[in-house]
Amino acid sequence: MHKMIDQDVASALLRPKSIALVGISDDPAKTASRPLRFLRAAGYAGTIYNVNPSRSEVQGEKAYPSLCALPEVPEHAFILTNSDLAVEAVAECGRLGIRVATILAGGFSESGPEGCARELRLRQIAEQTGVRILGPSSLGVVNLHQQLVLTANAAFAEPDLPVGGIFCASHSGSMLGALASRGRTKGVGFAGLVSVGSETDLSIGQICESTLDDPSITGYMLFLESLHHGEDMRRFALGAAKRGKPVVAYKLGRSDVAAELAVSHTGALAGEDAVAETFFRDCGIARVETLEGFLEALPLLAQLPLKNLRSTAGRKPTVGVVTTTGGGAAMAVDQLGIRGVSVVPPTDATLARLAERGIVVNHGGIVDLTLAGTKYDVMKAAIEVLLTAPEFDMVVATVGSSARYNPDLAVKPVVDSFGFSDKPLACFVVPEAASALQLLTEAGVPCFRTPEACGDVIAACFARRNPSEPAPAPAAPQGERMLNEADAYAMIAPLGVPHAAYAVLDVNQPLPDLPFDYPVVVKVLHADIAHKTDVGGVVLPVHDAAQLAEAMRRIIDNVATHLPHLTVDKVLVQAMGKGLGEVLVGYRRDPDVGPLVMLAAGGILTEIYCDRAMRLAPVSVEQAREMVGEVKALKALAGYRGRQEGDLEAVAQAVSAFSQLALQQDCQVLEAEMNPLLVKAKGEGVVAVDALVRTA
Repeated sequence: MHKMIDQDVASALLRPKSIALVGISDDPAKTASRPLRFLRAAGYAGTIYNVNPSRSEVQGEKAYPSLCALPEVPEHAFILTNSDLAVEAVAECGRLGIRVATILAGGFSESGPEGCARELRLRQIAEQTGVRILGPSSLGVVNLHQQLVLTANAAFAEPDLPVGGIFCASHSGSMLGALASRGRTKGVGFAGLVSVGSETDLSIGQICESTLDDPSITGYMLFLESLHHGEDMRRFALGAAKRGKPVVAYKLGRSDVAAELAVSHTGALAGEDAVAETFFRDCGIARVETLEGFLEALPLLAQLPLKNLRSTAGRKPTVGVVTTTGGGAAMAVDQLGIRGVSVVPPTDATLARLAERGIVVNHGGIVDLTLAGTKYDVMKAAIEVLLTAPEFDMVVATVGSSARYNPDLAVKPVVDSFGFSDKPLACFVVPEAASALQLLTEAGVPCFRTPEACGDVIAACFARRNPSEPAPAPAAPQGERMLNEADAYAMIAPLGVPHAAYAVLDVNQPLPDLPFDYPVVVKVLHADIAHKTDVGGVVLPVHDAAQLAEAMRRIIDNVATHLPHLTVDKVLVQAMGKGLGEVLVGYRRDPDVGPLVMLAAGGILTEIYCDRAMRLAPVSVEQAREMVGEVKALKALAGYRGRQEGDLEAVAQAVSAFSQLALQQDCQVLEAEMNPLLVKAKGEGVVAVDALVRTA
């Protein structure tokens, strides 16, 4: 488990008073020459020590042969050497008491066994000496409020980067330059940017957490390649939510190549991207999918802090659109719709209020003012009516060509309506209109240049959920084992999850009388057989003792054919029950983000339909009810078209109870599943008729 960063380390990382540039080059064509030039150009006020064993002077400044030759111990060392020399330099940092070492070089765990050995050595040095490591593969740190441009990223040769309140942390160092340069054209100002590289020691979550109480930082942008330190990220996200500081993330890896297929359906359904999506939403982080949206998201997130987020459980968030251009608005409406956000028409009451202000519009999904909307009073009145209409969660104003040629006229009513109510207001500017966008940006109005970014950011904003405290992590696992079905029931029963009555029979003993009536189902009982049907280990229905004896013989023969190395000693005989439907309730401890609970449509087509809802575990009954509302198949059990209602409240209770596996302290549950969980008629509950548990 990673340590939190103390304030001395945070200061040395982001506000160092002295820096050593180890391996600084005199050749202006080399990457290793840049940090000194950039620091001097930025006006960094601290002390810079150049370390180069082969030169007494670098770029016209004094150079020292080694770190130990410096007149004082610097706070931060930026190591610009190759990977082998970098390990030696970090060891020297540790011996001297330098607080932070940033490593530019690659060639560590990503480069085979030798690189893994180097990375292990770095971890050992950090543990033994207390030096904190940024990287490897880090392009450095920028703090624009401190004139600290401690980076080898060529994009930071650009002078006078706009200073603002955004702190940006990225796995990719080159992306920082791209974001800074693209941000400049959009009026996005940064407080700081940090390239974390491979997070051998310092993680993105830890670094961001250390900045939470910095009043100059108003929001966070995270460019992510993995979630390897999810616990740190979750702790940071919780702190950001408490302080009302919004967080937006862009994560690579939307395709599910790296899904960890475990022994359960839950493992198959909880692929890498689905887990990431759940993690971001439950941490209150807005995850966007467009680069434009990534750069344009924070103003809207600031307008809709998590504490003000209206619950949209069981329904899509609703947006009201007012426009001067029907075609432009239609593009935004399409992009919202495909992302699950509803653009809804004004109610009759809202239309009447518009009419009172002299605005008569056609009934329809949007308020299309056409050319009249280019008049200040008309547009402003329409926006004010929509912002106070209860049917909308937010309002989007779409401005056409006049935004380019008459920006004062076209967007001024939007700017002047901003803050009219607590409801968020955003603007999509259809033409390429730099002046209009500048006016909106300077006024703090969330504005979008493309319909894709508009839809992306609004959907991501409403997808967030208020974060809760994570479950305490159990002791580190020492190996793992599967439980057989009977042992699995014994583990989940105390949680309050009902299961069908069963008896365990020894196949070598005479048949006893069963404590329940026939018909029954007979199943192989063995910890090494998770999917019993696949090996012919299930027989049903069985109507009497003779059929029971025959079923046991068949199961023994089937398993011997499929798995000749296994011996079947026991079977589980279970009372057969019926339900109106069935669901899967799964649990999984993800190696990166921790425990997750999932509810999915049950049955043999579970993995094909991927109809599921997922949360970080444990969940309350209220959160479980939201999950029930998200599984499309369960709408059929909610009295659809006069059908009998299923006990969906009992489903929610079972999901919440099952998610408490996250709190087990005597052992670590890696994976568990009830599939199927039979859903009975309303008021009659649910019952598990199969269970699987893998523990550590």
